[in-house]
Amino acid sequence: MDFLPITIEDMRKRGWEKPDFVYITGDAYVDHPSFGPAIISRVLEANGYKVAMIPQPDWKNRESIMVFGEPRLGFLISGGNMDSMVNHYSVSKKRRQTDAYTPGGVIGKRPDHATIVYGNLVRQVYPDSPVIIGGIEASLRRLAHYDYWDNKVKRSILLDSRADIISYGMGERSIVEIADALNSGIPVSDITFIEGTVYKTKSLEGIYDYILLPGYDEIKEDKETYAKSFYTQYTNTDPFTAKKLIEVYDRGVYVVQNTPGKPLSREEMDFVYGLDYMRTYHPSYEEAGGIPAIAEVKFSLVHNRGCYGACNFCALTFHQGRIMQSRSHESVIEEAKKIVEEPDFKGYIHDVGGPTANFRDTACDKQLTYGACKERQCLFPNPCKNLKINHEDYLNLLRKLRNVPKVKKVFVRSGIRFDYLIHDKDDTFFKELCEHHVSGQLKVAPEHICDEVLTKMGKPENRVYEEFQRKFKEINQKLGKKQFLVPYLMSSHPGSTLNSAIRLAEYLRDLGYMPEQVQDFYPTPATISTCMYYTELDPRTMKKVYVPKNPHEKAMQRALIQYRNPKNYDLVYEALVKAGREDLIGYDKKCLIRPKKEREQKPGTNIKFPYDKFAGKGNTKSKKIQEKRQNTEAVKKAKSKKKTIRNVHKKK
Repeated sequence: MDFLPITIEDMRKRGWEKPDFVYITGDAYVDHPSFGPAIISRVLEANGYKVAMIPQPDWKNRESIMVFGEPRLGFLISGGNMDSMVNHYSVSKKRRQTDAYTPGGVIGKRPDHATIVYGNLVRQVYPDSPVIIGGIEASLRRLAHYDYWDNKVKRSILLDSRADIISYGMGERSIVEIADALNSGIPVSDITFIEGTVYKTKSLEGIYDYILLPGYDEIKEDKETYAKSFYTQYTNTDPFTAKKLIEVYDRGVYVVQNTPGKPLSREEMDFVYGLDYMRTYHPSYEEAGGIPAIAEVKFSLVHNRGCYGACNFCALTFHQGRIMQSRSHESVIEEAKKIVEEPDFKGYIHDVGGPTANFRDTACDKQLTYGACKERQCLFPNPCKNLKINHEDYLNLLRKLRNVPKVKKVFVRSGIRFDYLIHDKDDTFFKELCEHHVSGQLKVAPEHICDEVLTKMGKPENRVYEEFQRKFKEINQKLGKKQFLVPYLMSSHPGSTLNSAIRLAEYLRDLGYMPEQVQDFYPTPATISTCMYYTELDPRTMKKVYVPKNPHEKAMQRALIQYRNPKNYDLVYEALVKAGREDLIGYDKKCLIRPKKEREQKPGTNIKFPYDKFAGKGNTKSKKIQEKRQNTEAVKKAKSKKKTIRNVHKKK
């Protein structure tokens, strides 16, 4: 077992004359099953194909992709584990300072729109070589899409990258079928029959059972047409019910999206995760400080794939789909046994999850025959009457992992779907979760507390989270444990007004909690929420939606969630005045901030805010500051006393 070749010397050691495929990726080379390029390359290897890797080539130098020459079958291209634009820019479109998928966390080792740049680079050097693009960037941009960073509707990435095929979704099955077709001598232009792929054509002859979407020229000019087209795509993401989708471009070019690939069986999932991964980054990166992203996954386990929660701001529906796929207990435990043998393993499995940790099976019995419902959700606005709510299988898996030799503790740190868990009539899992699998804090994602915003998010009403919160507290009290929920909250989501943000601030005031981090809504490709952001229409109903787009208003909404932070005072004050909520400025315990007069009387004076009780609730900053001040005062008093005694002795 060894890493796949990244140099010509590596390839020659294996006795290859040339590889079958050269895989170009925007990430450094990490051979771990949490990294898409590792899975695809190892699956191809297991099917008899020779794959060489070119991680993070210098896109300004053509020779950087000529390391192995022209491969026998073609080039595979991925922007990396993240969309390259999300990787490079914050929601405020400011350049990030680090890249967790690059040696030493250095930024700038991949281009913006990496898949497009790499594809065009290959076309310049090897114009006739087949080019297959995949990964999250290609998958979510497979048809015309709104690009937040350029603030316009862009063409299918297939056209802009000049690739031949997109393998969208997770891609293990489709990439092998593409490889087999190329290996059998079928020209890449004739590979039009594989599920989970997108291709381009100049003729619709022989294509059947499809939906003709509005043309690119139409959707880029009209937002209502864009919203309708997007929702047609959204309701055609299920492998059992979806039809082929066709988009028309100029010069008689059609982009054809074949139906999604079928979900992997449990045996196939076990096969994929049981391959011979090195489980770490390539040793050549050690000198630069390694790859930071490995720290999050090195001692964690992925047991499932897909999500039927279908939050509107999440792209999982487009990428992994709504039908759950899971690994067998034996497969997960076998991986755990590999983890415990790592020299730096300390006895703690950091997470056992996936997109949603506590989903193990399909939402209902009909999904594997008839697929997921087209225009109905499993959990939103209320759980479907056909939804199977059962944690027994997941709980048994956690119990088995707890008994693996050398394992001290198994944590479930994120991904618990509280609106599923709270409807389980059997509390056994909830109790064992709190007793054995929470490390003092459990991260959950209510996202907001205003029902009108939650509706736009595709999340349940706030009463569901409050019930979960109450029960979590009750169970922990019975167990004699002091454990707390850490809620993920989002500001400026479509539908959120200043008044919504103020109500959220009041909720946090009453809770006595201030989050250390707040996520501004980030309009990434292929989500209902991004469609709302761009069109200001809800594509499900075609009704108008209020969308906070002004950067200053977004800053105010974000500041309100962290209203206790002195740096946010002016923004919070402005927001409260603008919304006519001066009743929240004052000295009463219900007030969020003090009046400006008090603040201006003594510059630098520390203002004491009411309900300043963060300790033990995800933020101990205030308590630490108070302790530091007390210690400082004590030291000053002690020094002063010592000085006085010395002076008395001198006088004597």
